[in-house]
Amino acid sequence: MPAATDNTPFLRLWTGFLTARVMVALALLALQLLGLALNQQGEPALLATSFGYLVATAALRILARHAPPNPQPGIQWLPSIGVDILLVSSLQWLQQSGAMNFTPLFGLPILMAGVLGTLTLALGTTAGVTLLLLAWAWWLGEQSGADNTQRYLQTALTGTGYFIVAYLVHQLATRLTSEQQVAHRSQMDARTQTAVSALVIQHVADGVLVLDRAGLVRLANPAALQLLGSEAQARVPFVLADAPAWKPLAELAHHAFVRAQPQTADLSILHESQSPMGLRVRAWLTAGAAEDGEPLCVMFLHDLREMEARLRTEKLAAMGRMSAAVAHEIRNPLAAIAQANELLDEELTDPGHKRLSHMVRQNAERLVRITEDVLDIARVQHQISHSASTTLALDAMVLQAWQDWQSHDPARRRAQLVLDAGAAQVEFDPEHLRRVLVNLLDNALRYMGPEPDSLYITTRATAGGKAGLQVWSDGAPLDKSVERHLFEPFFSSESRSSGLGLYICRELCQRHGASIGYQRITRHLARGPVPGNAFTVTFRGTSRPADTTASLFDTIVV
Repeated sequence: MPAATDNTPFLRLWTGFLTARVMVALALLALQLLGLALNQQGEPALLATSFGYLVATAALRILARHAPPNPQPGIQWLPSIGVDILLVSSLQWLQQSGAMNFTPLFGLPILMAGVLGTLTLALGTTAGVTLLLLAWAWWLGEQSGADNTQRYLQTALTGTGYFIVAYLVHQLATRLTSEQQVAHRSQMDARTQTAVSALVIQHVADGVLVLDRAGLVRLANPAALQLLGSEAQARVPFVLADAPAWKPLAELAHHAFVRAQPQTADLSILHESQSPMGLRVRAWLTAGAAEDGEPLCVMFLHDLREMEARLRTEKLAAMGRMSAAVAHEIRNPLAAIAQANELLDEELTDPGHKRLSHMVRQNAERLVRITEDVLDIARVQHQISHSASTTLALDAMVLQAWQDWQSHDPARRRAQLVLDAGAAQVEFDPEHLRRVLVNLLDNALRYMGPEPDSLYITTRATAGGKAGLQVWSDGAPLDKSVERHLFEPFFSSESRSSGLGLYICRELCQRHGASIGYQRITRHLARGPVPGNAFTVTFRGTSRPADTTASLFDTIVV
């Protein structure tokens, strides 16, 4: 058994018994010395035995703190229980006159065995003591030659009492040990529960307030303090009624105490910016959790802005699914209209009719593009969930995608390529990267100027593992209201656009661990400093993820 610490119950009991043995040894030695002081005839052997017992008990008491015995039957008990039994037997043997009976001292080793050892050790110790008592009774009978029946009966009764005491003491010690273990486990469970509860409250997204009937907030997690504002963060505990902005919360807590049932309400509190903040508040009462037995009110504060944002996201997802279904149904009749218009155009000779047919073709093509963009959302989501990133050379992939895009209209689709990524490798699906670049180029083509350097495609890489792609055009600056919703689905500043291109780019980049952003920057060209719109894609490199794009493209932000 490992060495026990001062805090273990076994060691405390063990040292307690050892202290009792020292006290018994001192009492025996004092008794012998008192007899000599009163000029009575003393026994030198008794005095020496008592002194030796005192030395042995004191030495064991000092050493026991570092090496407690194993509570199992064995030789480790000889320095304690064995020595006690031997001492009492020796004292009883040396007391020839029989004036003093030392047999009650057998109770100490029996109690030690019953409390600290196993039931087998306790009963074995008691059996050994009983045999010694029977041997003593037989020896006295041989010395006196008288009838020893009464002495045997007394010894049997004493042994029976010792057995009963040993059994009951051991059962009581076992019960106390079991109760102590249960209490220790309960304390550990309570500490664990407290630690987990505190951790959950500190990191839960909803605000949590714990207040009493007087409105004193006794506990508030960081989320609640943030929702209530800086005025609450400076002082905890605080009273809700102290601030007029928190009056709705105090009234809801009051209703919960008065009605003694949970309360739920959507409240509006005034924030530091003097703008109201919507909160969904739920209040529950605990069962006498306060020190005085009074219940406490636990309030959960949920920011309605998060709920509204989640609802908007769900609505957009539902709208996307519905739009994809509608686009799929429109595509077939739209193809029939376009084909019928082409056949009709072949038979038309009137210029007016030709113009009308051309208008039908243009609008049919526009509808085809819109339906394809809508269906692209469903395709992208499917591809994202079933595709994996591959390692590819950035410059080679960008060059190939640019050549494919430029070949459809070489006269109009012109750009300056600056491929400086070298041998940089990025993790991206080739088809997804081509779609991102094509969407960015299509978007830039609508707003770029007529100059040969109105469109720039740039790649860059650093020794630290950062790699980036930038599409810059000298278009007009975006309005702030447009910039805020730039990557949202179905949002576009043009009536003829579906508003899905940039949204698809962002979804594809996020799938492969990349990021995409917009900046209004100035590029130094041959014609001078030219401000323009730049869309920058930062890739997750093969060595480590990219952190920012500032060190990749040295431009002036305007």
